Amino acid sequence: MKKQIVIAAFSLGAIALGTNQVLAQNSEQVSKSVNIILSDVIAMDIGSAASEGTIDFNYGSTKDYNSSKNVTVPNSLVIISSKNFDVKVKSEGSHFVSGANVIPVDILQVKAIPGGSLMGTLNEVTLSTTDQVLVSNASLGAKQSLNIDYSISAEKASKVLLGKPQGTYTQKITYTATAL
Repeated sequence: MKKQIVIAAFSLGAIALGTNQVLAQNSEQVSKSVNIILSDVIAMDIGSAASEGTIDFNYGSTKDYNSSKNVTVPNSLVIISSKNFDVKVKSEGSHFVSGANVIPVDILQVKAIPGGSLMGTLNEVTLSTTDQVLVSNASLGAKQSLNIDYSISAEKASKVLLGKPQGTYTQKITYTATAL
């Protein structure tokens, strides 16, 4: 009987020690590194630009040639940038063109106006073929919208446009967002 008690005690001891070893094997740690890799980004899209990106100034009456005309395009550009940036504007050519007829691009004023979510120094420029800063030091951010006002003064309409042959005069305007 002593043998049986010793065997039973030894068996219980082995089971108890074996259980501790099994429990120790159920817990193990492994480490992994997680990297977040950032790159500088800047992108710009046409926002709600009027009629597929076209801005129209219509001159159909004498009143039109004697009045200033403004076309405001809310959310004209939508920009994302990981750094502060400037927005520049220029025309692709020196004249609005209709066949062989031309109108100088400096007839048009382009102005960044409040109301969009983009924050920076808003400027007004006379359109030319040279990049000009429309917004300086705009804050970084996502989906920032810029409202733009296009205008032709009454003086320029009566002195430059009046007397030109009828037609649709066209020129492309290019906007560039540049990270600082």
